[in-house]
Amino acid sequence: MSDRHRAPRPEKAPPRTRNVLSAVLLILACLLVPFGALASWAAHGLTDTGRYVRTMAPLGADPDVRRAVADAVGDGVMREAGREADTGPLRGVVGPFVHDAARSFTRTEAYRAAWDAANRAVHDAVLRALRDDGARGTPVTVDAAPVIARVKQQLSDDHVPFAHRIPVTHTRIPVLPAEDVDRLRKGYHVLDTAAFWLPLSAAVLAVAGIAVAACRRRAVTALGLGTALGGALLVVAVAIGRRLTLADLPDALRPAAGAVYDALTTTLRTVSWLLCLLGLTVAAGAWVTGRYGPRLVARRPARGSAAPVADPVPEPSRARA
Repeated sequence: MSDRHRAPRPEKAPPRTRNVLSAVLLILACLLVPFGALASWAAHGLTDTGRYVRTMAPLGADPDVRRAVADAVGDGVMREAGREADTGPLRGVVGPFVHDAARSFTRTEAYRAAWDAANRAVHDAVLRALRDDGARGTPVTVDAAPVIARVKQQLSDDHVPFAHRIPVTHTRIPVLPAEDVDRLRKGYHVLDTAAFWLPLSAAVLAVAGIAVAACRRRAVTALGLGTALGGALLVVAVAIGRRLTLADLPDALRPAAGAVYDALTTTLRTVSWLLCLLGLTVAAGAWVTGRYGPRLVARRPARGSAAPVADPVPEPSRARA
């Protein structure tokens, strides 16, 4: 039987197994994207001391933070002054004076120097405790001497009287109890491992899901939409985390704690919105390519066939020959 009389073969439908496998791989990849971003931010974004200090530095001028610091300093001075000044007849005179002096201190260069030095000291101490497995059962404390020395130097540079007489004492200030440190150390090791493997696994799963898909354009579109959805869920998670973090705090500390939380999660929120934008861009590009790409390809041969053809050169007459 000739090829002309042979019945045309029906087009094969896309294999169901490939579609199901591609969908599973792409769903896993989209689920790992927000978790990978969160783990990378927690394991790397928060462990850089210099970046942490630079992030926290502008908060020193935040009104809510300055108010919280002034109240803490004023209360500490009153406690050190003794019960007689705190609860006795001098409380109404000494208390307002001490708190006014503390609020005035938060507007000076010495306060900003102390703010940066304290943040650096606390971050270094917590980071060393999290990375040192041999420090189990040991609380995190900070030596106040570097902070006091920084304040003393700044006051001396500002020509404050008797600043050179300020004693620089080595006082250990507790930061985290031992049980909290042990729990955070385990979480830190998990995040450190996840920060490497989760993004890598998400990339491998995404490439595999696109490779096995029967229609790769649809797979790319689904991957883009899933990435955008993961970024949106991460934005919602950051907002919920902020609400839960501030829920158990006193009303006086919530504004300052909210400012600190917003400063620390700025990079995470930026990455979340970038994931949304990147995913939507990829999905839109794949949709536009699938919709208008075949039309543009079909028009190119049509334009080539419609081009004018040159007239053939007439052959010389045989009679003349």
